[in-house]
Amino acid sequence: MASPRHLLPLLLLLALLAPSSSAAPGVIRLPRAGACAAPADPAVYDRPVIGIVTHPGDGAAGRIDNGTSTSYIGASYVKFVEAGGARVIPLIYNEPDERLLEKLSLVNGVLFTGGSVKRGPYFETIKKVFQYVLDKNDAGVPFPLFAQCLGFELVSMIVSKDNNILESFHASDQASTLQFPNYSSLQGSVFERFHPDLIKKLSTSCLVMQNHKYGISPKRLRENDALSSFFKILTISPDENGEVYVSTVEAQKYPITCTQWHPEKAIFEWRKPMIPHSEDAVQVTQNFANYFISQARKSPNRPPADKVLDNLIYNYIPTFSGKTSKSFELVYLFS
Repeated sequence: MASPRHLLPLLLLLALLAPSSSAAPGVIRLPRAGACAAPADPAVYDRPVIGIVTHPGDGAAGRIDNGTSTSYIGASYVKFVEAGGARVIPLIYNEPDERLLEKLSLVNGVLFTGGSVKRGPYFETIKKVFQYVLDKNDAGVPFPLFAQCLGFELVSMIVSKDNNILESFHASDQASTLQFPNYSSLQGSVFERFHPDLIKKLSTSCLVMQNHKYGISPKRLRENDALSSFFKILTISPDENGEVYVSTVEAQKYPITCTQWHPEKAIFEWRKPMIPHSEDAVQVTQNFANYFISQARKSPNRPPADKVLDNLIYNYIPTFSGKTSKSFELVYLFS
C-alpha cells in the first residue's frame, strides 16, 4: 500500500481539480493575479550592479587597437556577472578620480580581471578601488570584491605592501584541479554552496582553467604576517612542474574572494582546447557567479536608475576579436 507521503502529489492534484461554486468541474484553479509573496528580505537588492575595472590594451596585444590610451574588458567577465543576475558598469582605469568615484557610487561591488600590468596608472587605480572596498566595509556597508588571476596578484601586493611578493610558476594555459588543504575553512565560503560530490570532483578532475606565470605559494602567504592575517587559504593547485601555489582565498573580515584561476572561461571562452567545458566545470563557474552576486545583493546602495542606465556597459558595443586574440571571443574597448 502506498504511504500517505507518496499520496500527497495525487491528493494535491485532486484538490486542484475539485469543483467549487465558482469553477466548472475539472477546471484547475490558479492563484489570482498579484498573489505572489513579497520578497523574504527587503534588505536584499535584486537589481545589483558590478563595477569592472578596465585593463590597459585591447586584449589582443594591439592587433585590434594599438592606441596608447585604449583599455578593455573581456566580454566573458561581463557575462560572468550577468550569469549571477547583475549588470555591469565599466570603471575605466585612466579616467579622472572624480569620475571613478562617481561610478563607484552607482555599484554594489567590484571585479578585478586577469591581465598582465602590475605598475603605473593601472596599479594606482586598483589600489584606490581596493581601499574604497575596505573603507565601505569598515563603515558597515557590505561591498564585495572578486579578484581573478592578475587581480589576486595585485591584491596580494597591496595587502603585503611588497611589490615583489609574487613567485614564478608554470601554469599558462593549464586546466587543473583545486585541492582543499582544510575542509573546515570552507564553512561560510563560496564552496559551502557546492554539492559534496562537486567538491570531490574538483580535487580529482581538471575542472578549472589556469593561465598565469606568477602566484604565491602557501608557505610564503603563511609566513607573511599581513597576508596570513588578511586571507584564509581555501584551495591550492599544482603547476606543470608540480610546484604548489594558492589558487583560492577569502578575506577573514571582508567580503573579498580571490582566485588565481579563471571561472569565467568554462562557460564563455572557446579559444583554447584545454579550457574545461564539462557540465561540472560549468556548475563551478555558475556557483562562483551566484555567490559573488549574492554578496552584492546585500549592499544597501540604491543608485538612481537613470544614472545607472547612462553608465552601463550596454552603452558600448563589444568587438569580435576574430583570429586576433588568443584569449577572448569578444572585448569591450574604451578610449
